[in-house]
Amino acid sequence: MEFSPSVYEHAARVINKNPWEVSRSPQLLAQGNIEAFRLYKHRPVVVGIDIYNLEAEAYGAPVDRPSGNGIPAISRHSYSTLEELLELKPLNPKKDGRIPMVIQAAKRVAGQCPDADVRIPLGGPFSIAANLMGFEALLCQVMARPNMVTETLLHLVTGQVRFAQEVVDNGLDIAFFESAATPPLLSPAQFRDVELPALKEIMEKTGAVVGHPVPCIIGGNTAPILEAMLETGTGYVCCPAETDQRVFMEKIRSHPDVMVRINMDPRPMTAGNLQAVREEVDRVLALAENRKKVCLGTGCLPYETDPEIVIKTREYILSKTT
Repeated sequence: MEFSPSVYEHAARVINKNPWEVSRSPQLLAQGNIEAFRLYKHRPVVVGIDIYNLEAEAYGAPVDRPSGNGIPAISRHSYSTLEELLELKPLNPKKDGRIPMVIQAAKRVAGQCPDADVRIPLGGPFSIAANLMGFEALLCQVMARPNMVTETLLHLVTGQVRFAQEVVDNGLDIAFFESAATPPLLSPAQFRDVELPALKEIMEKTGAVVGHPVPCIIGGNTAPILEAMLETGTGYVCCPAETDQRVFMEKIRSHPDVMVRINMDPRPMTAGNLQAVREEVDRVLALAENRKKVCLGTGCLPYETDPEIVIKTREYILSKTT
């Protein structure tokens, strides 16, 4: 079975750097992901540290340097109304924020790791809007003006399609993330009514750009919204550790052509408890049953995770599935 840990900020750990300095350097960002692939042979290789900050920063949201090995975070929401977001010009991926730097780093990874499936993280419109306005302000608008929220999300799709085209023009692929829209932040009904129209549009348009259905990675409690996610036509979904994974896997049974990444609980890996890791792997393998299109993931791999534990996890998975 394929092992798909979500490396992100952990790429800084494997080269003994902090996430901030790696997130700001194309050389270090490439080096960290090259070393992580050498160690873990994971698929895909998503080149990014603070993956949900990228577009919001390109639209003007400030990202502050954290202390120690903390993850960079947006320090101030630059906008307070939907009207302001509707006035935003679509981002220019050739020059805005760190987008050109991340693409440059990903090209280095692809050049030095020809066997890797190298991808650029692409945020969903709800996640971008939440970073630009703040969750509380956006959720208040979902309650008060749901139709205008949908209009705003559709407006943000244009910049993301441009972003996807720039990625493809540089010989790379994308990984799509939209975890801000997951329950309980949005109810299942709100997800369908407010988010799904924009989600369908961005999945369709970016899929046309890259030439294949785009993976739809949404973390959190996704079992209640799985049917809506599948309406986008995606061929790849994540079964997060935070949801009822048995319910999720039962629902996906009728879609055998969709690849499912079942995430382990990352806490045993972070704690360095190899016996608990093995038990968690066994639990996830039991959930997979005999499904052909399935892989095993970790969720976001914390920075502090010992690389040796990740290597031993991969070895155990291979010993059980080959």
